[in-house]
Amino acid sequence: MAGRVVRINISDGGVPKSPVERARVTRDGVGGDRQNDLEHHGGPDRAVSVFALEVIEALRAEGHPIAPGTAGENLTVEGLDWSGVGPGARLALEGGVELEVASFASPCSTIAGSFIAGASKRISQKLHPGESRVYCRVVREGEVREGEGIRVA
Repeated sequence: MAGRVVRINISDGGVPKSPVERARVTRDGVGGDRQNDLEHHGGPDRAVSVFALEVIEALRAEGHPIAPGTAGENLTVEGLDWSGVGPGARLALEGGVELEVASFASPCSTIAGSFIAGASKRISQKLHPGESRVYCRVVREGEVREGEGIRVA
């Protein structure tokens, strides 16, 4: 199933992350993005965070004030079978970047503002399988552009 990159999100630390049209992706992460907490975020196995627009829209329908970038993801994507995007899955982007899902991203208090009553565990993989963000390592570096295709390889 093919999808597309809806938004590329970066920040100088913290959330929300703001949109950019394109960014360089290296094994160290997304260019222009920085994490405040390097113990729990960033590094080679958490270089890029990815989240599905379909999950964000379902959460909004539940009343959560979430939007692309507010949960700290670097890439907001749509059109993938998100239930099949887990550790070991490869994500191939049209422009040549390739990512490998290393883990599900545990929710933390930093993103509490995206959820009713701060309930960030609403996107916990343990509590709500298939509705979590994922952390990826970078297999092939390059530039990612908003709107480009992405598929599970």
